[in-house]
Amino acid sequence: MKHAPKSYFEVVHPGILSTFQDLGRFGQSHLGFTSGGPADKQAYLWANRLLNNPQNSPVLEVNFGGLKLIAKTATTIAVTGAKAPLIINGQTKDTWRSHHVNADDEIKIGYASEGCRSYLAVFEGFLVEPQFNSVATVIREKVGGTSGAALTAGELLFYKPTPRQTLYALGSNDIPRYANSVRIQVVTGYQHALFEPVELAKFFSNEYQVSAQCDRMGYRINGPAIQSGISEMLSEGICNGAIQIPPDGQPIILSVDRQTIGGYPKLGSVLSLDLDLLMQCSRGAKINFEPISIHCAHTLLHLANARYAETKLIKLVR
Repeated sequence: MKHAPKSYFEVVHPGILSTFQDLGRFGQSHLGFTSGGPADKQAYLWANRLLNNPQNSPVLEVNFGGLKLIAKTATTIAVTGAKAPLIINGQTKDTWRSHHVNADDEIKIGYASEGCRSYLAVFEGFLVEPQFNSVATVIREKVGGTSGAALTAGELLFYKPTPRQTLYALGSNDIPRYANSVRIQVVTGYQHALFEPVELAKFFSNEYQVSAQCDRMGYRINGPAIQSGISEMLSEGICNGAIQIPPDGQPIILSVDRQTIGGYPKLGSVLSLDLDLLMQCSRGAKINFEPISIHCAHTLLHLANARYAETKLIKLVR
């Protein structure tokens, strides 16, 4: 970045996997680029809203924790997502609210005890150069962020120098709860006709567990094997949340870093609101599925958007 500003965080410890994310990279799948973006979109949106940032402002997505930064100038930050300790200069602070930080302050995000992904936003967003219309980091494609990779120790994370801002918090009743047992709503698609009714009943009446193969690309889940009328089909575009059934019958739920095309039959797609909750689950989490129609999904999304818009942040006195 030419003429880089002097306002930045220095990365002391990058954590297990920390990346820059915005809402995602869209309209580039013909070039082979997937969307990327936040694994938990709702937590991402709240992190920016707590700072009155535009929705698409770049934030840090911190997987599991372990991040340690040093601020070089004063700014305002907010941390949302997983239940993980936020520690500023050795003192534990609340998440799901904004905080002032000063020059030379040490900011740490500890390891998550509930959920697995945290979001750290800075006032007016991190200064990252977009690639193909987005800063979203997709490591497999080596695109986004500052180098197409996760943060490394010694890296500098730039932001705009700003005056002190009003602090806000999200009310405790509005903070999402992350659990190791979730019920996921599935929008059934046209390919569900490839599955016999007994196979669909098996999928929707049994419990599955998140396997060790779970990341931003997708979650493979273990449970009763599901069989379809065909094992493969012509490759086609894949939406976020698609549930693929490979030949071994163990479902794969695809997420933000998914491949752009695939040739396995798809039982349906996870409701985006529930996909956010699923992506806060880690290995061993228990999952049950419930079928819903596309009309029901639209209604749920409209209601969720209305609740988000109508939710009032708490103005903090300091």
